[in-house]
Formats: sequence, C-alpha cells, structure tokens
Amino acid sequence: MRKRLKILSVIILAMMLWSCSESVMDEINFNVNDPSEMASRLIITDVMTNSAFNVAGGDFGFFASIYMEHNTGVWGQFYNADIRSTQPSSSTTYNNSWTAAYSNLYSLSLVINKCSDNGSEEGNYHTLGIAQILTAYNLATLTDAMGDIPWKEALKPGVIFTPVLDRQEAIYTDIFKMLDDAIANLGKVTIYPTLGTQDMIYGGDPDMWKKFAWGLKARYTMRLSLKNPNYANVIAFANQSFASAAEQAQFHYNGSTTLSPYYCMFRDRDYYGASESFHNKLVERNDPRDAVLFIPYPGTGSALVFAPNGMANQVQGLYSISGISTVSAPTYLLSYHEIEFLKAEAYARLNNLPAARTALENGISAAFQKVNIGLTEDDAADYFTNDVLSRFTVSPLAEIMNQKYIAFFEEEAIEAYNDYRRLRAMGNNVITLDNPLNSNRFPLRYSYGSEDVTTNQNIRDAYGDGSYVYTENVWWAGGTR
Repeated sequence: MRKRLKILSVIILAMMLWSCSESVMDEINFNVNDPSEMASRLIITDVMTNSAFNVAGGDFGFFASIYMEHNTGVWGQFYNADIRSTQPSSSTTYNNSWTAAYSNLYSLSLVINKCSDNGSEEGNYHTLGIAQILTAYNLATLTDAMGDIPWKEALKPGVIFTPVLDRQEAIYTDIFKMLDDAIANLGKVTIYPTLGTQDMIYGGDPDMWKKFAWGLKARYTMRLSLKNPNYANVIAFANQSFASAAEQAQFHYNGSTTLSPYYCMFRDRDYYGASESFHNKLVERNDPRDAVLFIPYPGTGSALVFAPNGMANQVQGLYSISGISTVSAPTYLLSYHEIEFLKAEAYARLNNLPAARTALENGISAAFQKVNIGLTEDDAADYFTNDVLSRFTVSPLAEIMNQKYIAFFEEEAIEAYNDYRRLRAMGNNVITLDNPLNSNRFPLRYSYGSEDVTTNQNIRDAYGDGSYVYTENVWWAGGTR
C-alpha cells in the first residue's frame, strides 16, 4: 500500500503540471502525499514520459510546426496561429507545455537533491546525472522558446510565490554546467542499481546518457553562435555523441497503451492540413520524401490537396494530412541526424567543405531511414548525388540548413524553429517561408503561460499585452531578454 501511495503521488504531481504560479505552489505545498519522500527512480520515469509527450511532443512543437510551415493550421487554435489571429500572442497558447516543463523541473530538483551530498540517496550518481541532463533539456526548451524565465526562484513552493525572471544568458551558463556535471557523475562508480526498465530512453545505460549530454552541448553551443561562435567545440562535442541512429535519444510508443503525441493531436483535434510551402520545397528538390510525407484526408479519395500557408480555409476534412503521424512514431529529444547536421554546419562555417559534405550526406541518409519514413540508404545516396550535391556546391550553408529543416518534419519542429530564428539573427536568411503574414507577424518567441501571467506580477509585467512576441527576439537571437 505504501508503494502504491508513492506511485500515486508521482502521477498526481504530473497531472498538476507544476508551474511557478502561486496557485499551483499552494496545491503542492499542501499535498499530503509529499513527493519529496518518493524514491528517485519513481520520479524520474514520470519525468521522462512528460518530457517526451508534453514538452518535446506537446504544444511547443505543435505550434512550431505551423510557424515553420511543416504543417498548415486549418482549424481552431492552429488556424488562428496560422493567420496570426490571437493565438501566437495569447498567454493560453503554450500554457500546457509551459506548466509541464516546470512540473518536470520541480520533480528533477527533488531527484537532484536526493542524489547529491547529504541527500537520502547520496552516491546515486547515475540517476543524478540523468536528472541533470533532463533538467538542462527542459530548461533549455523553456528559455529557447520564451527568453528570460523564472529559474533560480521558480522551484520553491511555499517559500517564493512570485519568482523573478532570470536572464537567458545566465540560464545558459547553468545549462552548460548542468551538462558538464552530468557527464562527470555518469562516469562515477555507484553502488545503486541501474534504473533498468524504469529508464524509458536508455534502459539505465550511463554511457548512452553521456552521449546524449555531449550532443546537447553541441546543440546549445551552436545555439549561441551569434553571441559566442565556437564551431570547433560544436564538432568536438558532436563527435562524442551519437555514432548512429540506434543511439539517438528518442521516446518509443507501443501504439496501444502509449501513443505518439502527433497521432493523438490529429485524432483528438484534427487541426492540421498538409503544408503547401513545404510540399513545394520537396518538389523543387525532386525529394522522394514528398511521396511519403503526405496522404489524402481519410475518406476523400486519392488526390492530395495542400493548404496554402496563411491563406487556407478554416475547414476540416478537405486538406491532406501528414503521412508520418503514426500511432507509434517516436518523439526525438535529440536525433542522430541532428548531430550530423550540426557537424555539417560547423564544418561549412570553418570552410572545411569535404567534411561538411560527408556530415551532410550522413544526416540526410539517417533522416531518410527514420522509422516512420522508411526510405533506404540507397534512396538517400541517389538523392544526394542527383539533387543535393549541385546545390551544396553552389551554397553549402544554405543547402545544409534546408536539408536539416526538411529532416526535422515533423517531430522536431521546435528545433527547426530555433534554427530559423538563429539563422535570421546571424544574417543567414537561407530558409524561405511563404506565409505572407510573416512580413510583420512572425512569432519571434513564445508567450508566457497563462497560469503565471495571471498570478505572478513579474511575469505579467514581462508579458504585457503579448504583442512583444512579434517584435522582440530572445537574447541568443540578438534580443535583450
């Protein structure tokens, strides 16, 4: 019975979707099933699931898919986002993912405290390292989307009710330290047993978690290229990360008791149509993925109907849909093909074009062979030789970034969004988006979550009327916050 209560309290904590608002803090403060008394192994399994389904695979990614024109919004909130009516600036738009990420950060802080010096599980180094990596991941996802956010004061329920916002620059310092500490802890000997099957990503393998951490360091080092370009480090970090798609950080769904979030989004909301601009890019490149990525809307026959970005009709059952939103499509926290594209960009910026070409070809090949795409290594090689190489020869950086953008359809849209904003800030306008509203209403950042806009004066002041999302870049893209 005691074990059941512990498990139940983990579930309750996830359902509460922790945020730094006063109301949610009060709820946790008076929770009789105190989550601080749970074993870290019970907490961290829930965090992995929540990170995949509600952060990587939630509204952050769903709306990024619209802004990056992987999909077109054709109904409800997604239609409003596509025509830039209310949704991009509303504080309710990303509230679910906002609170999910803070729920994860709070739960992870419990694990870190337990497994650190003087904690109840002192010496549980591998679980500590995993918690630090997941903290870095969730924290980076939040600050990349929103800019300055509550952090240092955000995870103190019953003590601080209206936490201040920390600067994104300072948050990134903490992110890198968290990853460095994680790598060190995962290399230590521990007497604690492996997480085993409770580790939903790597089965408790500390070496694989270290590779994930090195890959995140490569990603976030590239993210700061406008502020502090260090392409040699991007390559060095990436070379210590994944060597194949078999090693990438992904969350699997079995298709029965666990379902892919994009599949659930279509089943439950049906708000997307197949993007006309994305389809046109594939046609222009003679890309064989065009025949895989789109299917007719069920029951409408065999013809494909593409939704014009920013100009579609608000209608369900007309436009074609994604062909890869399958029930078991994985969620990528960090893919092998992303690692290769990071190396390709870094090599190109260092003018090492032979190495850039090799990494680009590796990235394309891995993206072709994603489980829900199913093309082959030979298909990728033919495409590279016949359609990619000539473009790469003329403009290496442009082709690398466009191929990365295509490869990120659709589970990795949030990273496509981060890349696009970074590239624009660096003056590399190499990815063309067709939505005519982008001329003055492209969302440069996400709005803060409504739970905290309504309860925390610090966030309310930063949010204002929400219109800042169209005018203010985040710090790493040249903004001030």
